Amino acid sequence: MSAGPVKVELQRTASGWQMLRGGQPYYVNGAGGTVHMDVVVECGGNSVRTWGLENAKAILDDAQAHGLTVMLGLWMAHERHGFNYSDEWAVADQLIGFRKAVEEFKDHPALLMWGVGNEVDLFYSDLNVWDATEKIAAMIHELDPNHPTCAVTAGIDVAEVQLIQERAPSIDILGVNTYGGIGNLKYDIAMFGWDKPYMVTEWGPTGHWEVPKTTWGAPFEETSSEKAVAYETRYRTGIAADGEHCIGSYVFLWGQKQETTPTWYGVFLEDGKQTGALDALHRSWKKAEPANRAPILKSFSLEDEALRSSVKLATGSSGQAKIEVEEPDGDPIEVRWEILPESTDIRAGGDKEARPKSLSGLVSYQDQSTMQFSAPSVPGPYRLFVYITDGKDKVATANFPFYVTE
Repeated sequence: MSAGPVKVELQRTASGWQMLRGGQPYYVNGAGGTVHMDVVVECGGNSVRTWGLENAKAILDDAQAHGLTVMLGLWMAHERHGFNYSDEWAVADQLIGFRKAVEEFKDHPALLMWGVGNEVDLFYSDLNVWDATEKIAAMIHELDPNHPTCAVTAGIDVAEVQLIQERAPSIDILGVNTYGGIGNLKYDIAMFGWDKPYMVTEWGPTGHWEVPKTTWGAPFEETSSEKAVAYETRYRTGIAADGEHCIGSYVFLWGQKQETTPTWYGVFLEDGKQTGALDALHRSWKKAEPANRAPILKSFSLEDEALRSSVKLATGSSGQAKIEVEEPDGDPIEVRWEILPESTDIRAGGDKEARPKSLSGLVSYQDQSTMQFSAPSVPGPYRLFVYITDGKDKVATANFPFYVTE
């Protein structure tokens, strides 16, 4: 094990930008999150990303033990949470804290780069945030000659590119968080004039703000099988397709969280089971099929209405759902159903949300392809979730929003 830092450099060649780590080309196939590092390796990944410094030493050590690197995040406070980037004392105090962290972790052999903030441009108005970004990045270069800096934005626009170039020139890499719009990123980078390397620092399923909705305003979530196709396609066409400026990516989310639903963004479920997104990443990163694949949900209907339909049920009435499943490895499947109220704790920018409580006692019958249930007694919006497991920690999941009327 290396006892000191491994130098990371950015090099522009005749064919475009590349990252060098220890003098060798290093293209990032990364996981946004720090759990299940063994699965990162199993899928062919080589790096993990944090958003802040919590448990940084343990994460760096764990990554090193697994042969992985870390994009270590410095969580810059957000204006939308009340931070004032025109308050010189507050900005200076934040910088002091980051200086201590850089001094502590700059020589760790697993460190790959510094993530300077995350989506500080979300719902902001104070352009001084870019001056603060520059001070942090310049401080890093002063203390740490071995690791580049990366500023992470929520999507990308021409004004942000210009502001970062003009007011934060010590940023080496532009990190862009993008979901449904990833196919345009290569062209936006070129059009907006970013002339340094960039990374896709969050990507994955179509965002909850990007999808069609029911007549009462609930967003339709893709099934895990649809997401798997999207992950594979977006890696190929939105990341790997730009060999000139893109030096890698971090997929979101390597773990699980409640954001709109408990299943929208995680490539794992709450119990650690793996969705088809992991199969897609295995194929994308390792160029091979995984030994065991997730079940594939072929169809899901409620009251004989296909997904993306606005279905309403009367309180206490009976509802019926049907699924069609393909198990690519021939494994026996188990099916579980869950009914949740539609989340009312919807936040912005990935802020922590509370998971709705599951409703029990409503399912009256189920087999491998059909279930019957009683509509909840309280009117309002709900979701019917289905989980199909193969007995080997792989799962397919989907949900169908419905509305209960008086």
